[in-house]
Amino acid sequence: MPGDYSSYRGISKKWVGLVTAIWVQAISGNNYTFANYSAVLKTVMQYNQKQLNSLGVAKDVGKSFGLLAGFLADYLPTWAILLIGAIQGFLGYGAQYLVVSQRISPLPFWQMALALCFGGNSTTWMNTAVLVTCMRNFPRSRGNVTGILKGYVGLSTAIFTELCTSLFTSEASAFLLLLTFLPAIVCLVAIAFLSEVPPSSTKEEDTLEYSNFTILNSISMALAFYLLTFTLVGKFFIISSFANKLFAGVLLLFLVAPLVVPIQLLYSKYMRNWSSAAQQSQGDKMRIPLLLEDDQQKGELQEGGKKWRVPPALGEDHTLLDALQTIDFWLLFFTFLCGVGTGITAINNLGQIGQAQGYSDVSLFISFISIWGFFGRIGAGAISEYYVRKAAVPRPVWMVLSQLLMLVGYILFATAAPGSLYVGSIVVGICYGVQISITVPTASELFGLQHFGIMYNFIILNLPLGSFLFSGLLAGWLYDREASRTPQQGHGKNWVLMKSIRTSSKEFFFSSVVSEWGSSSAEEPQNCTGAHCFFSVFMIMAGMCAIGIVLNVILILRIRPLYQSLYGPNGKIERKKLLSPPTRT
Repeated sequence: MPGDYSSYRGISKKWVGLVTAIWVQAISGNNYTFANYSAVLKTVMQYNQKQLNSLGVAKDVGKSFGLLAGFLADYLPTWAILLIGAIQGFLGYGAQYLVVSQRISPLPFWQMALALCFGGNSTTWMNTAVLVTCMRNFPRSRGNVTGILKGYVGLSTAIFTELCTSLFTSEASAFLLLLTFLPAIVCLVAIAFLSEVPPSSTKEEDTLEYSNFTILNSISMALAFYLLTFTLVGKFFIISSFANKLFAGVLLLFLVAPLVVPIQLLYSKYMRNWSSAAQQSQGDKMRIPLLLEDDQQKGELQEGGKKWRVPPALGEDHTLLDALQTIDFWLLFFTFLCGVGTGITAINNLGQIGQAQGYSDVSLFISFISIWGFFGRIGAGAISEYYVRKAAVPRPVWMVLSQLLMLVGYILFATAAPGSLYVGSIVVGICYGVQISITVPTASELFGLQHFGIMYNFIILNLPLGSFLFSGLLAGWLYDREASRTPQQGHGKNWVLMKSIRTSSKEFFFSSVVSEWGSSSAEEPQNCTGAHCFFSVFMIMAGMCAIGIVLNVILILRIRPLYQSLYGPNGKIERKKLLSPPTRT
């Protein structure tokens, strides 16, 4: 009985840790709320628009580069990574609060840029800590883990902003005060519960794990539909203050709801009688030989010293340098660039796309991309997990399908047909989410979990790289070329709208800087109206998706044997390696 209790306590701790990881991801949208207080910051600091946009770049530079966090995740415990993120966020947003509330004199520009960079970079530490730890705790459910955690990142902007403005305040200084303390408090809660726990080692635990993820996926999907419904209602109706608070209260219940999984586990433990405990003891005796057999096989594989691990085989633990020397890594990297790199261009330029098609307000389309991106993330995670268990289907198969659909979405954007922006934003949102949700667990399966932190952060460099290449250079140059052919009438007002939309875009990076390079005037650049404005951009991006599909097919053919060995009926030895928790260097 004591052993049984210890086992259930460990399992419950693992699930409580996952729930706190979900909470960390749900408030990681603090970095996307710059538009909520940027106008007040601009006034207090007496900045012009170019200086304000430069601060936005500093914020996103910090958000996009987490290589240091990824490197240290292989050497430091989870609590240390979370603590660094909490401290960085506290300092970064705390400095902004002191300036906006005028409790201190305005700081020099470089110090403000550093503060925003600190605040932005804090999320990379939080994301790395929760993702790496949960992937190691649930190595047989990597798709579900990635889908849920990355899904809440996609919804975090709406969750964080709605909770703060509905339950607390929308005043800029008070909002920054919440940004200073709330994420730090959530991280401290996660520190108490989130740590590496031995993964499931029996078929019973594996089945229980799969059913629990089904519950979490259902709760998450219900939350997304709830946010989508409220977004649509708010678009067409005036919502009272009481209704806003009621909405936020229900939203809090949705965030607490995942605790039903660890609570149910503890409840079932205390409801067990001595008879079931005896049956469990008999089950332990039955699985001892299997563990010994696997250990013996593992020892046989390691005969001959360490040479067999240099270079490591596909599916073994790779260092980043090992991975960079493989064809498979670069196939995955450039496939991800073709999908996410182009997707970020659609997100960054949604303001100009809507303007070119005659829309004065694109907030609904931004919400569509965010919420449907969540469905793409969590759906791809669950579906890929089901089919990898059922038939050892390589996860990149779903990347191929999503890029095919994304190609169609880009063509819809290019046509600028009536309603194309609605359909296109939904399609691109879903496919963008699928790309993220599939690439992360695929990388861990190909190159192992021991150095997954830095591997993950290197792969997501595709976000700023794609923004710079496709949004900044390609879209910026082609848009300005088309704008020069369009008669300009009163575009100054539209430029202000365009800049405000771009500043609030959740994936803003280099686009605002590059738009300054390509404009005919720093104050009033030319704008473009009509279907031709982005036709060339989206057709090129559709072509990039086609290239990504080809690269993906090559990758699938190369890694199919690995998936058969990991998840197929004859992959016993390799599955043991997949289950083995990585050791810190």
